[in-house]
Amino acid sequence: MQGDLERDVHCLLGLPFDVTDMAGAVRRVRGAIGRRARCFISTPNVNWLVACRKDPRFRDSVLVSDLSIADGMPLVWIARFLGIPLAQRVAGAALFEQLKTDMSRPLSVYFFGGPEGVAEAAARRLNDESTGLLCVGYEYPGMGSVEELSQAQSIARINASGADLLVVSLGAKKGQAWIQRNRSRIAVPAISHLGAVVNFEAGTVRRAPAWMQGAGLEWLWRIKEEPFLLRRYAADGAEFLRLIFTRIVPLAWAMRWPPLQKEWDSASVDIVERGGDAVVRLRGAWGQRNIAKLRPRFSELAGRTRDLTIDLAAVSYVDSSFLGLLMLLYGIQKEQMRRLICTSPNPKVRRLFTYACCEFLLRGSGGRTGSAEVPDVLLEDAEEVLHG
Repeated sequence: MQGDLERDVHCLLGLPFDVTDMAGAVRRVRGAIGRRARCFISTPNVNWLVACRKDPRFRDSVLVSDLSIADGMPLVWIARFLGIPLAQRVAGAALFEQLKTDMSRPLSVYFFGGPEGVAEAAARRLNDESTGLLCVGYEYPGMGSVEELSQAQSIARINASGADLLVVSLGAKKGQAWIQRNRSRIAVPAISHLGAVVNFEAGTVRRAPAWMQGAGLEWLWRIKEEPFLLRRYAADGAEFLRLIFTRIVPLAWAMRWPPLQKEWDSASVDIVERGGDAVVRLRGAWGQRNIAKLRPRFSELAGRTRDLTIDLAAVSYVDSSFLGLLMLLYGIQKEQMRRLICTSPNPKVRRLFTYACCEFLLRGSGGRTGSAEVPDVLLEDAEEVLHG
């Protein structure tokens, strides 16, 4: 599903989130499995948000995913505060449980990773139950690097299992990196890093009661079950609080003055092709009100072999829907080793990008070099092409 610019995605603190509920997420995963189409599922929570701010490669792993769901009540609360339509938390562990409960169309799962012996215990317990999931394989690959855990023998075993769903448990950063490195070689359609799921299934860690999950207190339960998480949660909480005051509150304040109707009505897009590249000139206000007319134009560009420059000089306003669509396009360009460069935002638009933690979109993508950013000289060149 990656490359689907029709996805209803909104930006929250620099990451894309699909607007879906649990039922919608289950349909999309099962639909992809039924078509044997790739579905890379990312499950950002507060820890991911904080980590992605410091690690562009980790961030990009979410931007190139096919489904990104809000795995944390704080994200839902912040989204509501900003008017972003993430109505429900869709936790990765809960998604796995929902797949288990549907026995009308049984699915097969492969566990990769986790502490030694845990994946085996999870497989045994899962298969002892009568559910909609059957474990067809498991592997403890050890504690090596991503490269060391990507041996051809492991990939061959995963593919030979015929699994519908691959659950990876290597730690969020390593797990996402492992999926990115190997998914082109993996025949399993649905893949996700669901680290805690293996522990929950094995019974080595108990999941929080439903009332604590709904109240946003699951982290307290996890500390009780796994005390070593206290230090990480404390650091993440402090950084998240800083982001609330330095990004979320200023963004909410900036959104108190929406654009005039004429700015929405005058929104337009022109595409100028130069050699193998394209320059997209946008005008007016862009957001949920008119994003539908931008999707097909971006889709046209995404199917071509060229770098893209998005000229924001005449743009007066952007919202989370526009930024979400831009991140989808960024992800497509990244996947295909192309560049996406955004240039010339006015001060107001630049602030909106900054408050939304999307500065990296203004700096661009160094797709061909593997870098997370584009050197300043490329931005200067783009500006010169656009404005002489």
